[in-house]
Amino acid sequence: LEKMDKAMKSFGMPVGPITLMDEVGIDVGSKVASYLSGADLDVRMTGGDISLMSTMVDKGWLGKKSGKGFYTYSGKKGKKIGPEMRAFLTEFTGGATSDLAETDIQDRITARLVNEAAKCLEDGIIADPVAGDIGLVFGIGFAPFRGGPFRYLDTVGVTSFVDRMNGFADAHGAQFEPCQLLKDYAASGKRFH
Repeated sequence: LEKMDKAMKSFGMPVGPITLMDEVGIDVGSKVASYLSGADLDVRMTGGDISLMSTMVDKGWLGKKSGKGFYTYSGKKGKKIGPEMRAFLTEFTGGATSDLAETDIQDRITARLVNEAAKCLEDGIIADPVAGDIGLVFGIGFAPFRGGPFRYLDTVGVTSFVDRMNGFADAHGAQFEPCQLLKDYAASGKRFH
């Protein structure tokens, strides 16, 4: 968990996803995950086991507001992953561990986030890439120095990004399938800005 938080902070996010979930509340995250997993979004919201958070809610581990979530909190700045959480995660994962490199963690998390932003543009939910960049930087704290998801795509190259997502889809499942807009931009060499 600490490795995931560190990787995403290194990518440029203001906080890591585990810390963010504790700040928002595990109960809130669990409700959102439950809703999204039942929404008509094809396979885009699959790939994880949302029972992790519902079990945490049942245990009263609601995050920072209850003093315990993924991290256990003490004092103003003190947080650590306690032995109870480590035991819970070991049991939940069957003892499986991950040796993913920091860049793999970053790529796997950002791939789905950026793909979803592109899907919003494809579906007309956002008007243009500028609105998407501004919305994600100011709305969810997407790494500001990267300029937003569409500026990020232009920087890394849409073709390279789509190739990476296709590799993830082959290895980990259809939830990593790039949306049609990204495939079209990759095929044409088009940029967002």
